[in-house]
Amino acid sequence: MCNEFQRHKLLTAAIEEFDRRSLPLFKWQDGLVPNLGAQPSIKIRDSAVIVRLAGRELVGSTATWAWPGPGGAPVFNFRSEGRDFSHSDRVLILADGFFEYTQPQAPKVKLKDRHLFTHAGDDWFWIAGIVKEGCFTMLTTSPGPDVAPYHDRQIVTFGPEAGMEWLKLSRSPAELLGPSPGGTLVVRTLRKDGVELAA
Repeated sequence: MCNEFQRHKLLTAAIEEFDRRSLPLFKWQDGLVPNLGAQPSIKIRDSAVIVRLAGRELVGSTATWAWPGPGGAPVFNFRSEGRDFSHSDRVLILADGFFEYTQPQAPKVKLKDRHLFTHAGDDWFWIAGIVKEGCFTMLTTSPGPDVAPYHDRQIVTFGPEAGMEWLKLSRSPAELLGPSPGGTLVVRTLRKDGVELAA
């Protein structure tokens, strides 16, 4: 499951794109938009940028990734199938890449292979999430053809405009939270058999 993602896109630059893409007016939860730098590696229990829909406005804030589960383990991914999200605190998580890890083929190599997934045609995208106890988790579904060779589940992602459907719940969760069609995601292997292939 996805336990690491990234956001190189500066928040101020993303907000400018919100306007160009005719997304709802954006404001920061506490007033002035903070000068948040890039986050090249966001891991479980780190804070990240999330966005809600409040009336006709997008409202941004930061929250911690993963709430404590009943046994204490962090709930960082949440299965979407068969669930009713009409009363959930639905959010979008701002990202421009997420990572998946696979077992290396080379013998005696302990470091897992590392793969970066980005959205084809977009330099940022949304990840579907919900908030509980002040923390967010990412929703997952069965894998689309881009992710299936690397994992048996995938996080639900949306292009910049399509994410509004999740906030408004304008279609059923079964329709909205399905796997990405082939070609939606671009994958680049960063580490293979213990060898770093790209910075």
